[in-house]
Amino acid sequence: MERITTRQLAEAFINQQIEALRAQIGDKKVLLALSGGVDSSVVAALLIKAVGQQLTCVHVNHGLLRKGEPEQVIEVFRNQMNANLIYVDAVDRFLDKLAGVSDPEQKRRIIGAEFIRVFEEEARKLDGIEFLAQGTIYPDILESAGVKAHHNVGGLPEDLKFELVEPVKLLYKDEVRVVGEALGLPHNMVYRQPFPGPGLGVRCTGAITRDRLEALREADAIVREEIGKLEVLPWQYFAVIPDVQSTGIKDNKRYMGWPVVIRAITTVDAVTARSVILPIDTLLTIRDRIVSEVPGVNRVLWDYTDKPVSTIEWE
Repeated sequence: MERITTRQLAEAFINQQIEALRAQIGDKKVLLALSGGVDSSVVAALLIKAVGQQLTCVHVNHGLLRKGEPEQVIEVFRNQMNANLIYVDAVDRFLDKLAGVSDPEQKRRIIGAEFIRVFEEEARKLDGIEFLAQGTIYPDILESAGVKAHHNVGGLPEDLKFELVEPVKLLYKDEVRVVGEALGLPHNMVYRQPFPGPGLGVRCTGAITRDRLEALREADAIVREEIGKLEVLPWQYFAVIPDVQSTGIKDNKRYMGWPVVIRAITTVDAVTARSVILPIDTLLTIRDRIVSEVPGVNRVLWDYTDKPVSTIEWE
């Protein structure tokens, strides 16, 4: 299959997939876990064009998404595209499970397992579902034999095993983005940066607390907004708040606050990555905004370590 590199090719791919989806699904119903990431969003938009209200999307807000992401999913898919969207506010459920858990792998397991449980509960409320749509793309097949963890729903009980629908499984990420734009999805959704399955759960290092998590969400939004103004963008840029505190001064009084760490990298394959040297004016603007706008933060640091020796994420 030729790579999707132009709008014309993307439109031809969309028309081909609409026909294929209609042939596969017929008059049956299909279920999709819609994270709001580019892969699941493109799959949702394809299915809406192909089968409309036969699709049910389930968006689980686990409290670990970036600022504005759940709201954008609702606005784009329910309000603009008239999708049959189930929004599940599971913030308290996930954060209660994660309380006091500091080990990164244990956090990942809890988030993944709880996601499956929430999705299973919603699936059992629905009648007549025969298909499960997934945002599997070609690198997922190469790397993990077609099983994409967390956002997609491997691990469901045997009685909820549906026939899979994977319309973008032969595409690479850049091709999926071109298709997403041709489908009319918002640019900032189509070109959303890579985001780990556990979300902010692995950028709020150590045991997650609600106040530190909210500070991270706000600081990350500032980092993405200011770096996003550059003419040439890094491949990925985000904020981290480690589980440490240091002394700060506010209103002539000492207090304990958190540091925010800025991370910006470029990579071709994510196996190796180089730190992007950010302009000093951008760094100073980010610093000033974070310390003035984000409660509880009293330092801004810049991680400019390459991979290796560091990893892209902190956990």
